[in-house]
Amino acid sequence: MSRYSRTTAPVDVSVGERVIITIKRLGINGEGIGYFRHKIIFIPGVLPGEVASVTVTEVAPKFLRGVMTHIEKPSRDRVQPTDPNYGKVGGVELNHMAYAAQVAFKDDVLRQSLEKFAPRDYKDYKIKPGIGMTNHTHYRHKAQFPLAVKNGRIIAGMYAPGTHDLVSITDSITQTKRTMQAINQLVKILNAIDAPIYDFKRHQEGLRTLVVRESASTDDLQVTLISSQENFHGRDLLRDAIRRTMPQVTSLMENVNFQDTSLLWGPNTIHLSGESTITEKLRGNKYVLSPEAFFQLNPVQTEQLYNIALRALALSKDDKLIDAYAGVGTLGLSAARHVAEVRGMEVIPAAVRDAQHNAEINGITNAHYTVGKAEAVIPRWHKEGFIPTALIVDPPRTGLDIALRKTIIQEKPAKFVYISCNPSTLARDLVTLTEAYDVDWLQSIDMFPETARCECIVKLSLRK
Repeated sequence: MSRYSRTTAPVDVSVGERVIITIKRLGINGEGIGYFRHKIIFIPGVLPGEVASVTVTEVAPKFLRGVMTHIEKPSRDRVQPTDPNYGKVGGVELNHMAYAAQVAFKDDVLRQSLEKFAPRDYKDYKIKPGIGMTNHTHYRHKAQFPLAVKNGRIIAGMYAPGTHDLVSITDSITQTKRTMQAINQLVKILNAIDAPIYDFKRHQEGLRTLVVRESASTDDLQVTLISSQENFHGRDLLRDAIRRTMPQVTSLMENVNFQDTSLLWGPNTIHLSGESTITEKLRGNKYVLSPEAFFQLNPVQTEQLYNIALRALALSKDDKLIDAYAGVGTLGLSAARHVAEVRGMEVIPAAVRDAQHNAEINGITNAHYTVGKAEAVIPRWHKEGFIPTALIVDPPRTGLDIALRKTIIQEKPAKFVYISCNPSTLARDLVTLTEAYDVDWLQSIDMFPETARCECIVKLSLRK
């Protein structure tokens, strides 16, 4: 039976039945995988090699799902979960696993993804050992918690998996203590002034989400109130209460998202108090961040990530570098002093403004950013005479658009590094990219300890 084979034959088992399962491996989402009468079964909270008593929760034609009710034979990698929210929400799904095993698991996620999509010569790829953290708790410098009213009280938290049930979170081993302290203070204020909370079902306008971002290198702390309408009832009262009781907040903003959508940000951001941005520092450069600006959540591992990526590129003063999915310019500006020119693009205008401003405040004159999609901007630059010799891409979880993959193959920059936050879309993209490039190596960088999320770097070389 192959790693991914599943039988569709009927299985004599019912929902609610308890079965004994030996866990063979973990899937890419951190769930345990075993087999019951040759049918695959997915079970959260278990580890490879364990024997578990499992209650079946779903019987589908091609798979089963279950929940672990008792560990009959534990793994040596099992530890006692330390997060108070473990088992209630996502974001700490590996908290029952020893940290060294978590890092090794993420190397296996790379292997599973490559095996699924099978890009050219994937069996020969060198996967370097993953890089973990010495201190792997309280690493997230940004918190974004939806709001709801439960039992007459306003709460902030995360949704239980697969539901719209918001679970109150007042402590977390992944968030920094300062961001959690701010969230708790904000919730206390919201309850004290009886702030209106958005409720789609009841057509109630009000606050939707709290976003708190802490700078790792300065004392800056930014709070953004995401609301469903501008000038919501009690906004001035809330602003004044935050200014009076939370002096640590250096930037207070409001973002208006009036759409009935799961998207976080709306089109309009309003300055309420303090500065409109916060400042972060990375690899010797200073970055000004607006509320919507993307910046890595884990500054310690971001430093590692960028150091490895830039060493892999082996840039020279003659290189012309494209920084695709540039964000606020952190990668491109880190490389700017080592190359002839950097050009980057982003689809978010505010991010491009931040990137260009960040170049200016750091005295960098050879970096230029524009609004647009990479697959459209790169060919335009080519026509203008800008031929890239080096490329770095850091796309969202959806990976590279097929048009961009084809553009890269047409442009053929000799130096190429791909930073991925989703091994599945990375492996898919490599199927196309390896038409022109060889994969030198891959390496995971654990940006998100206690979770199944896997960030990795790939060094590619143009095939001769």
